[in-house]
Amino acid sequence: MSDQPTLISPGARDALSNWLDHMRALGGASENTLAAYQTDLIGFLTFMAEHFGGPQGRTALAKVGLSDMRAWMAHERGRGVAARSLARELSAVKSFYRWLSERDDFDATAVLSVRSPKFTQKLPRPLAPDAAKAMLDLVGEQARQDWVGARDIAVVTLLYGCGLRISEALSLTCADAPLPDMLRIRGKGDKERLVPVLPAARQAVEAYRRLSPHPEAPNAALFKGVRGGALAPRAVQKVMEKTRMQLGLPATATPHAMRHSFATHLLNAGGDLRSIQELLGHASLSTTQAYTAVDTARLMEVYEATHPRAKATD
Repeated sequence: MSDQPTLISPGARDALSNWLDHMRALGGASENTLAAYQTDLIGFLTFMAEHFGGPQGRTALAKVGLSDMRAWMAHERGRGVAARSLARELSAVKSFYRWLSERDDFDATAVLSVRSPKFTQKLPRPLAPDAAKAMLDLVGEQARQDWVGARDIAVVTLLYGCGLRISEALSLTCADAPLPDMLRIRGKGDKERLVPVLPAARQAVEAYRRLSPHPEAPNAALFKGVRGGALAPRAVQKVMEKTRMQLGLPATATPHAMRHSFATHLLNAGGDLRSIQELLGHASLSTTQAYTAVDTARLMEVYEATHPRAKATD
């Protein structure tokens, strides 16, 4: 926490540090999420110090009112923070205040009642089945070295064939290979889930392993960059950019779109939302619905076939 601005009082700094420790221990937040939380709260606490004319201790933070919150939000929008990002910042501030109010015994209603700015939820569009197949067929031809092409095929096959996030695919280690029938994945919030591994995905990974010039160590990254270090997400993004341009696909054809495609194509093939939710590792079914591009009629079919209330009325 030594990188915090001097405008933040020691008391507020300690409170932030303790809250982050709490989120790390009990909230299941990832290190990336914690880093984002820290950045958001540093910005908020720094603004409040400037807003009130000096560092604000825990007692002063308890007195932040609705007008102060509105001033902070106006400041954030004024410096170009988008509605989605501001909503994330506000969520972090509310979580911090919820925790702080419980420990310091004050009423945080003024902060917790602030409405989040509205924004349109934008998700990468899934590819059509033939476009997804074309991506898998062509992505390996972008590399100058055969083993790199095989690596790219393996990674993209895991995204589409198993519905993995790019971070999940790249977090696999050599100890995970050869891939089992059921792969244990540790996803967002440190939650574990079991994902079936298709033969095509296992074969693609094995083809890459046979060609890779780099030695394997149990704890080392399974997918390696050209120099032998762990493969970076940007490398996968770049190769997909080249491929989609050759295929004439839109800019929405990203690595994450392959995960969306997995969910959408599985649902269209007759899979039920609850099972797809478990495969994707979503905490709520509404999130899974947002990840799938199906028409209303198809969703109603799934609803009527799977929802307990719908069944009870038959």
